Amino acid sequence: MNDPLPTPPLNTASAGPSTPPPADNSQNATVSSDASLSLDGLLMQITSINDPEALDKTLRTFAPKEVRETILGSLLPDGADPLQVLDVRRNTLGILYLLSARLQVNAAGAPPQHVIETFCREFDQAQARVAPERVTMLARGIIQLGQQVGDVKLAVKPLHDLLVRFPPSLSYLTPLHGLFVTACVASRQFAVAEPVLSTPITQINTAFFPDLTYLDNLVYHYAGGTVYAALKQWEEAEDFFEIVVGAPALVPSAVQLEAGKKLILVQLIKDGKSNNLPKYANGSLQRQLKNSPYYGLTRHYPQQQAKLEQLVEKERETFEKDQNMGLVLQALDHAPRWAIKKLTGTYLTLSVSEIGKTVNMAGKDEAVQRLILSMIEKEEIDATLSMDGIVTFNEDHSALPMKRMLSKTEVDNALKEAQQQAAILRQLEREIGKSREYLLKAAKVKDNDWSGPGGPDEELLFDVTPSATWADDA
Repeated sequence: MNDPLPTPPLNTASAGPSTPPPADNSQNATVSSDASLSLDGLLMQITSINDPEALDKTLRTFAPKEVRETILGSLLPDGADPLQVLDVRRNTLGILYLLSARLQVNAAGAPPQHVIETFCREFDQAQARVAPERVTMLARGIIQLGQQVGDVKLAVKPLHDLLVRFPPSLSYLTPLHGLFVTACVASRQFAVAEPVLSTPITQINTAFFPDLTYLDNLVYHYAGGTVYAALKQWEEAEDFFEIVVGAPALVPSAVQLEAGKKLILVQLIKDGKSNNLPKYANGSLQRQLKNSPYYGLTRHYPQQQAKLEQLVEKERETFEKDQNMGLVLQALDHAPRWAIKKLTGTYLTLSVSEIGKTVNMAGKDEAVQRLILSMIEKEEIDATLSMDGIVTFNEDHSALPMKRMLSKTEVDNALKEAQQQAAILRQLEREIGKSREYLLKAAKVKDNDWSGPGGPDEELLFDVTPSATWADDA
């Protein structure tokens, strides 16, 4: 795609370096001194407490919240960096607190890149899993540092190592999934994200990851669909965008609307037509999409090339604002191919010039010939092109590649996995149904007319704060 791909805004505290406001020097000196002394004592506890849970409690409660991160992000009294003093494997939990704080505050400056990469590559997994919220905080800090130096690509490698090593397996959805894939999109490192995306998400465990939210799922699959679209893996892109638009919500979020727009374009490229949203998708989302120019494309696709071009030109500003112009142009480029494929079901023979008129390429016989030969070579159609420019469509499609039949073992394994996932969903449903918070919020929704403007969104059902994500800016 020629234009910039739709890049989800990275969810960090700041998009650039921040300058702390000037303050009284004597007061700063006192705070700095106290912070250094406290940090010196903390280092002794980090190196002497062998119980990770006890150490985690100490690091979470040793000082008031207002000054805790400043202390953790400070240097030692002699100016030494505590990150250089501790051992990554033995003191993983302590370094995790110090490093995540250092990336969020400006007390001692950003840590060196090699310190970040070494920690993410070598940390002790058991210790890190005691403080999952700090791991997420570290990941956000790594992205923020990349933004501050103007190179988000620096965040991709440490985030990958963090993601691969932190959860029990990549099949567990974590907040790191969305952060890593979004960083890959922002830095255009699409191929790096593919191995992670190819591992199906089969486990959602809030006991392991208590800071996991409903929007983490949307962020991950939306960014994943963008990666697959950039790699022109249309089937996988369609699957990921469908997961986003099909996620349960009382009112569809902006992320779901953006995924719906891209889903339409991907389906036009992949199938030559757009399908209805899944039956379980929110009806309001379907209505919003039908009122968009994207749905207008589906009414003229693929035969009415002139009307398609007119619509694209008319709505160019909208497509560019959505950062979907690349996909729109690819859909236009595929339109003649799908128009030709439709001819195979009606005609046995046609001249190149007749095909050109049908697909809005009149007078461009050479271009039509090249297109037909390309489609034959890629086995998109079963046809022959004679020297005198006559295309013969074969009725017998046995020459086209057949899809591989699944073995009994593969079918049994798929059924077994489906049964396991159904059991997980039933368990989640029971847990949600017993949640006092959910019941109270559901009752609140029932007592209010939420169908109109100002109605509740995901926050009512999933207790998430949209402002803490990029959903509103997608």
